[in-house]
Amino acid sequence: MTRLLPGILAMAAIVLASNILVQFPMGAWLTWGAWSYPFAFLVGDLVNRLQGPSAARKVVLAGFVTGLACSFVGTQIMGEFGPLVTLRVAIGSGLAYLVGQMTDVSVFTMFRRDKWWKAPLVSTLVSSTLDTVIFFSIAFSATLAFIHPADDVSWAGEVMPLLGIGPDAPFWVSLALADWGVKLLLALVALVPFRLIVGRFIARPV
Repeated sequence: MTRLLPGILAMAAIVLASNILVQFPMGAWLTWGAWSYPFAFLVGDLVNRLQGPSAARKVVLAGFVTGLACSFVGTQIMGEFGPLVTLRVAIGSGLAYLVGQMTDVSVFTMFRRDKWWKAPLVSTLVSSTLDTVIFFSIAFSATLAFIHPADDVSWAGEVMPLLGIGPDAPFWVSLALADWGVKLLLALVALVPFRLIVGRFIARPV
């Protein structure tokens, strides 16, 4: 358990920070949380490489529990337009995290014997795509309004040019696309700390 503690603390810190930073907009389509959350994939990949998939899954579950706690607290805090975290956002967030992170562990494990960069890059690209689709669809799509009809997400369904320049689409699609773009960018950036940290703890090439 002691060996898992750094990974658990890192994952919990990222999840907690992201749940706080998501409350602060950054431009029209992003929040500051979009820039912190993708590093959860880096933590999972590092634990997977250094300690194996079983350890990585335990770290993921620790992050999931942290996320549930954050969502519960958010549902109890009332903002100007209702709870800071609606039921749909809470469900979408939890499910996206769990499916995305567990997929990351599985895909990383499939490619762990290939070139050093392939496992972290491919696993993060696949899992972050799943994470984005699951969260934004559940949280904001009008098609899934039956999950909790009381949640008013009409603002997210407002039709406007995609990212301000493309064809007309619901606003939440622009949010999802911008968030996904940040995840893809940081998947590439995260290869640098991944290589450095793994190289620090493993003498042989990875």
